[in-house]
Amino acid sequence: MSEMSAMNRKLIQTLAESISKHVEHFNKTEVECLIREFNVLMGEPATPGRAVTGLDRGKFRSILHNIFGMTDDMIMDGVFRSFDKDNDSFVSMKEWIEGLSVFLRGTLDEKIKYCFHVYDLNGDNYISREEMFHMLKNSLIRQPTEEDPDEGIKDLVEITLKKMDHDHDGRLSFADFEMAVREENLLLEAFGTCLPDTMSIEIFEQHVFQEQLEP
Repeated sequence: MSEMSAMNRKLIQTLAESISKHVEHFNKTEVECLIREFNVLMGEPATPGRAVTGLDRGKFRSILHNIFGMTDDMIMDGVFRSFDKDNDSFVSMKEWIEGLSVFLRGTLDEKIKYCFHVYDLNGDNYISREEMFHMLKNSLIRQPTEEDPDEGIKDLVEITLKKMDHDHDGRLSFADFEMAVREENLLLEAFGTCLPDTMSIEIFEQHVFQEQLEP
């Protein structure tokens, strides 16, 4: 067993070495910790010897839910899509670490790109009225007294467009979204929570980086 774990450690260090060259915001030791955490989250492969390529949608969503307190299915799917860069329906180890570098420690630029990608539900590089409507409908708590809650959401979509749609074409391009967020940072998560709050980040980083390094 000790030979095995020594081999594993060597393997993890080599992997961390190569991944940390391509990833912003994490040093090599942190990348090592994230690789270990990834392996823990992956669990044992169902059939020995068959390598699973990564975290599937279900596993990934339960991480978002249990660790980062996300509850909105539509947004969690969007987060999964933006982590899963090669669209193979799995978040590989490299995608996990690259995704987390923005998710946990991204610059404003990186977060603007990431949030836009999450909100662009059909991947056509625009956030349309329909997409806004669905996301806002999901993220708002409906009052039982309202006659037609959808009307209120439609109004909200129009107000949002008025504020963010700089070229007035009735939808948000990346340039619209970026300009609006730069003017008012609070609009970064205008259509739903897709980034973790400071508290969850601290708990996660402490769990992954500190507890693993303690003897």
